[in-house]
Amino acid sequence: MSKVEEFEELRPLLFSLAYRILGSVGEAEDAVQETWLRFDGAATRPASVKAYLSAAVTRIAIDVLRSARVRREAYVGPWFPEPLLSDPYQDPERSAELADSLSMAALLLLERLSPPERAVFVLREVFGFGFDEVAAAVERSPAACRQLLVRARRHMADGRPRFAAVRAEQEELASRFFAALREGDVDGLRELLATDVTMIGDGGGKAPQLARAVIGAEKVARLLGSVFPWMSRVGVVLEPHEINGHPGAVFRTGDGKVLHTLVLDVLDGRVQTVRGVLNPDKLRHLGPVADAWSVDREMRRLRRQQS
Repeated sequence: MSKVEEFEELRPLLFSLAYRILGSVGEAEDAVQETWLRFDGAATRPASVKAYLSAAVTRIAIDVLRSARVRREAYVGPWFPEPLLSDPYQDPERSAELADSLSMAALLLLERLSPPERAVFVLREVFGFGFDEVAAAVERSPAACRQLLVRARRHMADGRPRFAAVRAEQEELASRFFAALREGDVDGLRELLATDVTMIGDGGGKAPQLARAVIGAEKVARLLGSVFPWMSRVGVVLEPHEINGHPGAVFRTGDGKVLHTLVLDVLDGRVQTVRGVLNPDKLRHLGPVADAWSVDREMRRLRRQQS
């Protein structure tokens, strides 16, 4: 097998690993590309190509994460990971760990960890690497990695919600949710929302976004029920999609450009959290991006005409 074939076979794993460490599709893709350049330039073939490439992409991702964390401290408003429509890496033996670690809630919890803790947690808990491989990847001793993992597990356990609804239940609830959203059905939306539901958006200062989180079924239902009918009047369409392993939707303008995404966290048969990603920089991997400010201005114009 050639170097190119070996690398391409492992590319899905490398991307999935890097994405979980970085929370960014673009940065993960760049890390994978840099890993290829290192592998292609290596003078000798490593004993284990998988271990070599996994270690290389992990080290690159850790370096990128350290600089990214500085940028995120100055980020305007809430920061969310870039939405991922599908995970390219599949492993039936670790399907539960892979799915659980991909959710927006889990990725936001990973943000609490230091870069080494995050890398160790992802390598060991999510992908099941042995401690010797983890130690080589993060350039620490196996004993040090065990300590990092203990701390990481503690941080993750302290804040991790459990979204235990089976896929069929999630899909059925999401179908009802988005049908009510299309109709502007406030009562229908209210029935599907948890009493303490939270709605929050990430615009990064580059798109219209909520000034603060909206909390409570009544407030969220009224906001959602009032906004989408106006969006549909300016040609915005809703496309249901699984996003980060959870039910969600991509909103597009009439010409097919991406406006924003919405993802739902479901708990005990109700929508617990509604997260929107509106920052255009986080949507470009999904296709051409719409000018959200223009859409917002057109909606406001129509509202003034109707008032």
